[in-house]
Amino acid sequence: METAKTAVHFTDSYLISPTNPVSVNLIGAGGTGSKVLTALMEINESLIALGHAGLQVRLWDDDIITSANLGRQRFFECETGLYKSVALINRINRCIGSNWKAETAKFEKDRFGRLPENARATITITCVDTIRARFGVAEILKEASCRRHYHDEPKYWLDFGNSQDTGQVLLCTIGKIKQPHSEKYQTVASLPFVTDEYGELLKQSEQEDNTPSCSLAEALEHQDLFINASLAQMGCSLLWNLFRRGMTEYKGFFHNLKDFRTHPIKVA
Repeated sequence: METAKTAVHFTDSYLISPTNPVSVNLIGAGGTGSKVLTALMEINESLIALGHAGLQVRLWDDDIITSANLGRQRFFECETGLYKSVALINRINRCIGSNWKAETAKFEKDRFGRLPENARATITITCVDTIRARFGVAEILKEASCRRHYHDEPKYWLDFGNSQDTGQVLLCTIGKIKQPHSEKYQTVASLPFVTDEYGELLKQSEQEDNTPSCSLAEALEHQDLFINASLAQMGCSLLWNLFRRGMTEYKGFFHNLKDFRTHPIKVA
């Protein structure tokens, strides 16, 4: 009997050997986003040490730091009153000498239906709270990818989402990624958008109350202390494997911190 080939997705060649740092739009700087940014810094420094051009990150968030953000998110008391995106990016730039950018606006179309000025990036990472925001990002990515513009051509979307003690991370391609011929593997060129494949599931997992918490104690009633950190580490490990291994058998995972179970999702 012929053995079935393992399905894999090979990383777009530009991510492996780019001429310039790979552009990344990170949307959301809260419980998950603030920790994903730290992981991106680690990925960037590791890539550069391996002779890669590294990353160029732009962080989007229009929220102001409050006392309720301290503890569960990567902010300090002296930063209250500042924009989350500005505080985090300033800290990263001072730490590693980068020139990463902060946007103090929502990643959304304006009232005339125009795309954000810096909507295009090779990789888009979402750490947002609502289904509406995800569908808005999906619409922008589809529109941005249709425009003929070779600079920062959109390739991947990595989405993080969670409820109180469960969550998921899902990798999507923006269009088809050219795959090499392989005798050993079944290559998968297209990974569907999270909003297309798991839209109904995401709606079920969305928190019923997304109003801002007034204190850390109240915030912990909505989300476990370590759900964001565990998702950030595992999700960014998936991203790191795209760069380091040049391929992946998995496009994400479902994660349950309450009973310490994680279920991987294969690319096919």
